[in-house]
Amino acid sequence: MYDASSGRLNLLIADSNQMQRQLVVRALRSRTDFQVNVCDLNLESLLAAAEAPIDVALLNSGDDLALLRSFHLAFPEVAKVVFLNSVDSESVVNAFRAGAKGLFCFANSSLQLLCKCIQSVHEGQVWASNQCVGYLVDAVSQISTLRVVNTNGATLLTPREEQVVALVADGLGNRAIAAQLGLSEHTIKKYLFRIFDKLGVSSRVELVLYAVNSGATRKAEWIPA
Repeated sequence: MYDASSGRLNLLIADSNQMQRQLVVRALRSRTDFQVNVCDLNLESLLAAAEAPIDVALLNSGDDLALLRSFHLAFPEVAKVVFLNSVDSESVVNAFRAGAKGLFCFANSSLQLLCKCIQSVHEGQVWASNQCVGYLVDAVSQISTLRVVNTNGATLLTPREEQVVALVADGLGNRAIAAQLGLSEHTIKKYLFRIFDKLGVSSRVELVLYAVNSGATRKAEWIPA
């Protein structure tokens, strides 16, 4: 990993945009504090390249967030900076969910700032523009609900229970749901027991299937803990 004796960071760059990759590689290799490695933008190449010491990976994964997520799961200790071609709420939130520690958009930033971004994520900080931070705050504060009704159209769950169902349907486990809602795992388990009882299901899979067939996603009001 980081070579304290030389003071150099080991970087891995994987970018399908050949022109952009050449500019980035040339700029970073001109600095004495970076050791730059390059690989193709696919999981096999990333995994092979990361077997060597890597401190920060810079990726242009585009819409392929499954690639970023798989790489993150295999090498969670490597700080990851994702290059974005444009900044929008969905791209920002999904990139961080997939394991990014920093987001960098060349349309809004310079190569000089990229060096600061690399240093920051290596030091454990998150790198994001004010606009990106705003998207993240909105995503955290607006947890959707999944309204579940019976055959007569009557609501079966409380607003908080609907939030839990929505997060289960998103694939989150109890710990992640608890973190999203600011509650304990024990409380989430109690909610799930009540939800299972109300809906007559016995597993998370059955719950998701029920919700898909009998639910409608909607934004939630603010719900007190």
